[in-house]
Amino acid sequence: MRRIRREPELHGPGHALERLIFFSDAVFAIAITLLIIEIHVPEVHGPGSDREFLIALARLIPNFISFFVSFFVIGSFWAGHHRVFDCARHWDPRIVLPNLVLLCTIAAMPFFTALSSEYYGHRVPVAFYSGWLALAALANIWLQRVVTSAPVVGAQVSAEQRGMLRLRGYATLLGAVTSLVVGLFVPFLGQPALLTIFVWRVLLQRLNRGG
Repeated sequence: MRRIRREPELHGPGHALERLIFFSDAVFAIAITLLIIEIHVPEVHGPGSDREFLIALARLIPNFISFFVSFFVIGSFWAGHHRVFDCARHWDPRIVLPNLVLLCTIAAMPFFTALSSEYYGHRVPVAFYSGWLALAALANIWLQRVVTSAPVVGAQVSAEQRGMLRLRGYATLLGAVTSLVVGLFVPFLGQPALLTIFVWRVLLQRLNRGG
Protein backbone atom coordinates (compact mmCIF):
# COMPACT_ATOMS: atom_id res chain seq x y z
CA MET A 1 0.00 0.00 0.00
CA ARG A 2 1.42 3.30 -1.05
CA ARG A 3 1.94 5.74 1.78
CA ILE A 4 0.61 9.26 1.18
CA ARG A 5 3.21 11.91 1.79
CA ARG A 6 1.88 14.80 3.79
CA GLU A 7 3.08 18.33 3.37
CA PRO A 8 4.63 19.81 6.51
CA GLU A 9 2.22 22.01 8.43
CA LEU A 10 2.98 25.68 8.70
CA HIS A 11 3.21 26.73 12.28
CA GLY A 12 5.36 28.67 14.69
CA PRO A 13 6.84 32.18 14.60
CA GLY A 14 7.54 32.23 10.86
CA HIS A 15 3.94 31.39 10.01
CA ALA A 16 2.62 34.07 12.38
CA LEU A 17 4.80 36.72 10.74
CA GLU A 18 3.68 35.61 7.27
CA ARG A 19 0.00 35.83 8.20
CA LEU A 20 0.45 39.32 9.60
CA ILE A 21 2.37 40.49 6.52
CA PHE A 22 -0.16 38.98 4.07
CA PHE A 23 -3.06 40.57 5.96
CA SER A 24 -1.27 43.93 5.99
CA ASP A 25 -0.54 43.76 2.26
CA ALA A 26 -4.23 43.12 1.61
CA VAL A 27 -5.26 46.21 3.60
CA PHE A 28 -2.73 48.38 1.78
CA ALA A 29 -3.90 47.04 -1.60
CA ILE A 30 -7.59 47.63 -0.85
CA ALA A 31 -7.00 51.13 0.51
CA ILE A 32 -4.91 52.19 -2.47
CA THR A 33 -7.55 50.80 -4.87
CA LEU A 34 -10.43 52.58 -3.14
CA LEU A 35 -8.77 55.93 -3.89
CA ILE A 36 -9.77 55.83 -7.55
CA ILE A 37 -13.29 54.61 -6.76
CA GLU A 38 -13.92 57.93 -5.01
CA ILE A 39 -13.42 59.74 -8.34
CA HIS A 40 -16.67 59.57 -10.29
CA VAL A 41 -17.15 60.07 -14.00
CA PRO A 42 -18.36 63.66 -14.54
CA GLU A 43 -21.82 64.37 -15.85
CA VAL A 44 -21.91 66.25 -19.14
CA HIS A 45 -25.18 67.95 -20.00
CA GLY A 46 -26.28 69.27 -23.34
CA PRO A 47 -24.97 68.08 -26.69
CA GLY A 48 -21.72 66.87 -25.17
CA SER A 49 -19.28 68.96 -27.15
CA ASP A 50 -15.52 68.63 -26.79
CA ARG A 51 -15.44 71.85 -24.79
CA GLU A 52 -18.03 70.59 -22.30
CA PHE A 53 -16.12 67.34 -21.79
CA LEU A 54 -12.87 69.22 -21.23
CA ILE A 55 -14.52 71.58 -18.74
CA ALA A 56 -16.06 68.64 -16.85
CA LEU A 57 -12.72 66.85 -16.71
CA ALA A 58 -10.91 70.02 -15.64
CA ARG A 59 -13.18 70.20 -12.61
CA LEU A 60 -11.75 66.84 -11.52
CA ILE A 61 -8.18 68.13 -11.39
CA PRO A 62 -8.28 68.60 -7.57
CA ASN A 63 -9.60 65.03 -7.23
CA PHE A 64 -6.75 63.64 -9.28
CA ILE A 65 -4.18 65.71 -7.39
CA SER A 66 -5.44 64.21 -4.14
CA PHE A 67 -5.53 60.76 -5.73
CA PHE A 68 -1.91 60.84 -6.86
CA VAL A 69 -0.72 62.34 -3.56
CA SER A 70 -2.52 59.70 -1.50
CA PHE A 71 -1.54 56.90 -3.89
CA PHE A 72 2.15 57.58 -3.38
CA VAL A 73 1.68 58.29 0.34
CA ILE A 74 0.04 54.89 0.89
CA GLY A 75 2.61 53.33 -1.44
CA SER A 76 5.41 54.83 0.66
CA PHE A 77 3.88 53.45 3.85
CA TRP A 78 3.61 50.02 2.21
CA ALA A 79 7.24 50.18 1.05
CA GLY A 80 8.32 51.15 4.58
CA HIS A 81 6.23 48.32 6.04
CA HIS A 82 7.95 45.92 3.64
CA ARG A 83 11.43 47.19 4.54
CA VAL A 84 10.91 47.00 8.27
CA PHE A 85 9.41 43.50 8.22
CA ASP A 86 12.28 42.36 6.04
CA CYS A 87 14.32 42.80 9.24
CA ALA A 88 11.94 40.70 11.36
CA ARG A 89 12.98 37.15 12.18
CA HIS A 90 11.09 36.33 15.39
CA TRP A 91 7.45 36.59 16.35
CA ASP A 92 6.33 38.77 19.24
CA PRO A 93 2.65 39.43 20.09
CA ARG A 94 3.56 43.08 20.73
CA ILE A 95 3.66 43.57 16.94
CA VAL A 96 -0.08 43.09 16.55
CA LEU A 97 -1.42 46.27 18.16
CA PRO A 98 0.85 48.85 16.48
CA ASN A 99 0.38 47.07 13.16
CA LEU A 100 -3.41 47.21 13.52
CA VAL A 101 -3.27 50.89 14.46
CA LEU A 102 -1.20 51.63 11.36
CA LEU A 103 -3.59 49.63 9.15
CA CYS A 104 -6.53 51.51 10.69
CA THR A 105 -5.05 54.84 9.63
CA ILE A 106 -4.28 53.49 6.15
CA ALA A 107 -7.78 52.04 5.68
CA ALA A 108 -9.31 55.47 6.42
CA MET A 109 -7.12 57.32 3.92
CA PRO A 110 -9.65 57.06 1.03
CA PHE A 111 -12.22 58.95 3.14
CA PHE A 112 -9.85 61.78 4.05
CA THR A 113 -8.62 61.89 0.46
CA ALA A 114 -12.18 62.24 -0.83
CA LEU A 115 -12.90 64.95 1.76
CA SER A 116 -9.82 67.00 0.85
CA SER A 117 -10.38 66.62 -2.92
CA GLU A 118 -14.06 67.50 -2.77
CA TYR A 119 -13.23 70.67 -0.88
CA TYR A 120 -9.74 71.28 -2.18
CA GLY A 121 -8.16 74.47 -0.89
CA HIS A 122 -10.33 74.65 2.23
CA ARG A 123 -8.62 74.76 5.62
CA VAL A 124 -10.59 72.16 7.62
CA PRO A 125 -10.49 69.29 5.05
CA VAL A 126 -6.77 69.81 4.43
CA ALA A 127 -6.07 70.00 8.17
CA PHE A 128 -7.92 66.74 8.80
CA TYR A 129 -6.09 65.07 5.92
CA SER A 130 -2.64 66.14 7.13
CA GLY A 131 -3.53 65.49 10.76
CA TRP A 132 -4.67 61.96 9.97
CA LEU A 133 -1.49 61.39 8.02
CA ALA A 134 0.49 62.51 11.06
CA LEU A 135 -1.34 59.88 13.13
CA ALA A 136 -0.42 57.28 10.53
CA ALA A 137 3.21 58.39 10.76
CA LEU A 138 3.15 58.06 14.56
CA ALA A 139 1.69 54.55 14.29
CA ASN A 140 4.37 53.72 11.75
CA ILE A 141 7.13 54.91 14.11
CA TRP A 142 5.63 52.83 16.92
CA LEU A 143 5.57 49.73 14.72
CA GLN A 144 9.12 50.36 13.49
CA ARG A 145 10.35 50.61 17.07
CA VAL A 146 8.88 47.24 17.99
CA VAL A 147 10.00 45.40 14.85
CA THR A 148 13.54 46.80 14.86
CA SER A 149 14.09 45.91 18.52
CA ALA A 150 14.78 42.61 20.29
CA PRO A 151 13.44 39.98 20.20
CA VAL A 152 11.81 40.59 16.79
CA VAL A 153 14.72 41.95 14.74
CA GLY A 154 17.15 39.55 13.13
CA ALA A 155 20.71 39.27 14.44
CA GLN A 156 22.10 40.12 11.00
CA VAL A 157 20.44 43.57 10.95
CA SER A 158 22.98 46.23 11.82
CA ALA A 159 22.37 49.14 14.16
CA GLU A 160 22.96 51.48 11.22
CA GLN A 161 20.19 49.81 9.20
CA ARG A 162 17.77 49.99 12.13
CA GLY A 163 18.60 53.65 12.61
CA MET A 164 18.01 54.41 8.92
CA LEU A 165 14.58 52.77 9.02
CA ARG A 166 13.56 54.77 12.06
CA LEU A 167 14.92 57.96 10.49
CA ARG A 168 12.64 57.52 7.47
CA GLY A 169 9.70 57.21 9.85
CA TYR A 170 10.57 60.49 11.55
CA ALA A 171 10.91 62.19 8.15
CA THR A 172 7.36 61.13 7.25
CA LEU A 173 6.03 62.52 10.52
CA LEU A 174 7.84 65.83 10.05
CA GLY A 175 6.53 66.08 6.49
CA ALA A 176 2.96 65.48 7.67
CA VAL A 177 3.31 68.11 10.40
CA THR A 178 4.76 70.54 7.85
CA SER A 179 1.77 69.85 5.58
CA LEU A 180 -0.59 70.50 8.49
CA VAL A 181 1.05 73.82 9.39
CA VAL A 182 1.20 75.00 5.77
CA GLY A 183 -2.41 73.92 5.22
CA LEU A 184 -3.60 76.00 8.17
CA PHE A 185 -2.13 79.16 6.67
CA VAL A 186 -2.28 78.40 2.93
CA PRO A 187 -4.81 75.56 2.48
CA PHE A 188 -4.17 75.28 -1.27
CA LEU A 189 -0.56 74.26 -0.61
CA GLY A 190 -1.29 71.84 2.24
CA GLN A 191 -1.09 68.58 0.30
CA PRO A 192 1.77 69.65 -2.00
CA ALA A 193 3.74 70.42 1.18
CA LEU A 194 3.99 66.67 1.73
CA LEU A 195 6.89 66.80 -0.71
CA THR A 196 8.92 68.12 2.22
CA ILE A 197 9.08 64.51 3.45
CA PHE A 198 11.99 64.01 1.09
CA VAL A 199 13.63 67.24 2.29
CA TRP A 200 13.29 66.13 5.91
CA ARG A 201 14.74 62.74 5.01
CA VAL A 202 17.86 64.28 3.48
CA LEU A 203 18.22 66.74 6.36
CA LEU A 204 17.90 64.04 9.02
CA GLN A 205 20.42 61.86 7.18
CA ARG A 206 22.94 64.68 7.17
CA LEU A 207 22.33 65.45 10.83
CA ASN A 208 22.72 61.77 11.66
CA ARG A 209 26.02 61.56 9.82
CA GLY A 210 27.22 64.72 11.48
CA GLY A 211 26.36 63.28 14.90
